[in-house]
Amino acid sequence: MIAMGGVVSAAPALTTIQDILYKADGSRFNGTLTITWENFQAGDDSVIPTQAVTVNVVNGVLKVQLIPTTNASAGSSYSVNYASQGRYQFTETWAVLPSSTPIRLRDVRVGSGVVVGPPPVLAQMQISDVAGLATELTARPMRGVSFDISRTAVINSAGQLDAAQGNLGDCVHVDGTSGPCGSGGGGAGAYAGFVDSETPAGLVNGTNTNFTLNYPPSPAASVAFYRNGILMKQNSDYTLTGNTVHFLVASVPQSGDLIQASYRYADPTNPLSSMATPQVICSSAGTSTNTTTLTSLGTCRIPANLLQTGDRLELRFEAVHQGTASGYTLQAAWGATTMLSRNGVTGDSAIAARIDAGVYANGAQWSVQSWNSTGALTVGIGTASDSLASELVINFSGQLATASADAVILRNFTVIRYPAQSRP
Repeated sequence: MIAMGGVVSAAPALTTIQDILYKADGSRFNGTLTITWENFQAGDDSVIPTQAVTVNVVNGVLKVQLIPTTNASAGSSYSVNYASQGRYQFTETWAVLPSSTPIRLRDVRVGSGVVVGPPPVLAQMQISDVAGLATELTARPMRGVSFDISRTAVINSAGQLDAAQGNLGDCVHVDGTSGPCGSGGGGAGAYAGFVDSETPAGLVNGTNTNFTLNYPPSPAASVAFYRNGILMKQNSDYTLTGNTVHFLVASVPQSGDLIQASYRYADPTNPLSSMATPQVICSSAGTSTNTTTLTSLGTCRIPANLLQTGDRLELRFEAVHQGTASGYTLQAAWGATTMLSRNGVTGDSAIAARIDAGVYANGAQWSVQSWNSTGALTVGIGTASDSLASELVINFSGQLATASADAVILRNFTVIRYPAQSRP
């Protein structure tokens, strides 16, 4: 007797769909269900070729066993066509769940447009997995140290996003500086006016070199002077003194030329309108320290090229010393230049200071006075050569003399700019 054997695989598990079908009038449905499917791979890796099966429904009784598709290869489903009395047909999609107990028709029906198949596989992706993402992330603007919510964003000298400084009602200029709306920084005040396409008074005859505007431009750099629609360059084609335009020899308007000017000017009915308005660059509460190393308690970052020759800055701060176990030190620095370094003894509970700085071409000259709770007053004076073409950081810092539970707290600091006034 010869025994022959082969590899026999267990059949894939089946799910029973069992239900009672009714028609809309309450009578039971009679007809056939033709169930078709495309080739798919079952959850146990069984290969299920494309095929179909027909199920008879008698007196509403539906019972059929099918291989689950929700754990099968993506997109696996059954297309089910209902037929009754040779006239009524409709089709629906089934997604069958794995189940050891019978399930009902409502458990397998799939709505139109719903994606069927196993749930997506979720896994973390690394930045390096996406081509070019690392380069794009490196190129994006980073958040600067002065970044703040609910503020206009400006780009600092390092290319980072910072928050615009100033009062909430101020306007922000193209260079990131701020000030009262309408202020021109070079002499135009809060009530500046605007002139567009004004024709200056004067003979256009090829020999006359002087023309007169209705108002003195304020600031002078706001003038845009055109000859026959071509923008002319101040100090190269013409000079401006008050409201008088003087053309240089090579640029004298010829007969038939059309000359026009657009500019800003101060309100002639309000003498205060030509005065530059002080600007609060920073004003904030500081932090505290109880360490014996010099620690920053507050900073004011002034954008590059904001300060101009003739500007004046006023710096003020108030600080307290909590405890009586240790002395302390408070410092104020203009960039790399220390303007104030004051030591307090154990009994000093508060300190305040005022620093004035005048900006000139190559830096700033400053004077300082400070006093504490014991009434001692100190003064000082000096210069700082830090470049104003780069971002300037004004830093207030403090430390304890000896380790203890004492603390040095910067209550408040303010930095105010008084812009240079070219035409008071």
